[in-house]
Amino acid sequence: MAELRLEDLSASNIVAANQLSLKPGQEQFIAPVTYSAESSVVNPDTAWQRVARLEDRVVGFIHGNFDPENEHEEFRACIWRINVDAEVQGQGVGRFLTQALAEEAKRRGFDHITVLWEPGEEGPGEFFHRIGFRDIGETAYGDVIGALEL
Repeated sequence: MAELRLEDLSASNIVAANQLSLKPGQEQFIAPVTYSAESSVVNPDTAWQRVARLEDRVVGFIHGNFDPENEHEEFRACIWRINVDAEVQGQGVGRFLTQALAEEAKRRGFDHITVLWEPGEEGPGEFFHRIGFRDIGETAYGDVIGALEL
């Protein structure tokens, strides 16, 4: 695989990020119930949004959140959303995006990042476990809380 590049989400790449394809069955796992209940609006002061490019093509998107004062510990340094185009899943794009967010979290003084996911056979739990997240709890809505130590 050619080298991946990280790029800020911008007007020039947002359409491509919104058009990333999914494998059949993945659409139900796009946003865990907890995230939908917690926030319907992106806070530009705490959001960290990037795309992964492979050559000239957007192949992944990550939305992180850095809010050290958040009343919910799992939202202080977290992956809010990560999408990898179906054609390149399993080729390191998700790991690349997660590592970029982890490096930013460490730079900001955090010692771990979190992510929430809805449990299910087609869901992202296996991916997060494979790259080092461990289950640390469950939300009131039944979503898994995973953490990656930095």
